[in-house]
Amino acid sequence: MKMENNTIFITGGTSGIGRGLAEAFHKLGNQVIIAGRRKALLDEVTTANPGMKAIELDIGDPASIEAAAKTLIADYPQLNVLINNAGIMPFDDASQAIDDTTMQAIITTNLYGPIRMTSALIEHLKRQPDATIINNTSVLAYVPLAVTAVYSATKAALHSYSLSQRFMLRDTSVRVQEIAPPWVNTDLIKKGDDPRAMPLDQFITETMAGLAADKEEIVVESIQAMRDNPGANEHALVTGFNAEMIANPIPM
Repeated sequence: MKMENNTIFITGGTSGIGRGLAEAFHKLGNQVIIAGRRKALLDEVTTANPGMKAIELDIGDPASIEAAAKTLIADYPQLNVLINNAGIMPFDDASQAIDDTTMQAIITTNLYGPIRMTSALIEHLKRQPDATIINNTSVLAYVPLAVTAVYSATKAALHSYSLSQRFMLRDTSVRVQEIAPPWVNTDLIKKGDDPRAMPLDQFITETMAGLAADKEEIVVESIQAMRDNPGANEHALVTGFNAEMIANPIPM
């Protein structure tokens, strides 16, 4: 994607990867609009980044998505980049009954949200001479973390959706790129000093380089082997990965 002279809308832009991307694009001179549910957090980020704009959005509410899309099209007619970043990651246990409310929230936020948000803006984006949709999935789309089975499944589904979406938009002005983060040191799980978590600033730097290189899928080097999930040997890879995570659990 081109890295300058864009009008960019980022869901979940008040913290973690979303805020990191928002600030990186803002520093390049793009018009960035962040979205989130809490006005206080939106105000905090925009105050720290003069010129950045914000809009309140509940990505789990179809009516809120439609209202936000109408506002964006009216107030920012040059909008040409959508970054579907908002997501939640509760832990679960697929060997037991999973709480239905939690399950629905994960699916609604992580899968329905990006699909609905893109659907609300897609015709506008197709009218732009150069547009990009960026879907934030996860390395867990390829190698699931068993203690976040529903989250991992939603990211696998969004990866699949991105592949179909890219194909269907192949003859339009809209490109589809996918970011597949590793474990990044953000509040999505628990921010701390675990050495297995990639520093946020390093992740943003590598990701921005991947976006600039026009890669369809941006995977940082440290997880390339996991992305290259070895086909028929997948089961052994997933078992080994999860056995190591159980032996050295993520801090709660």
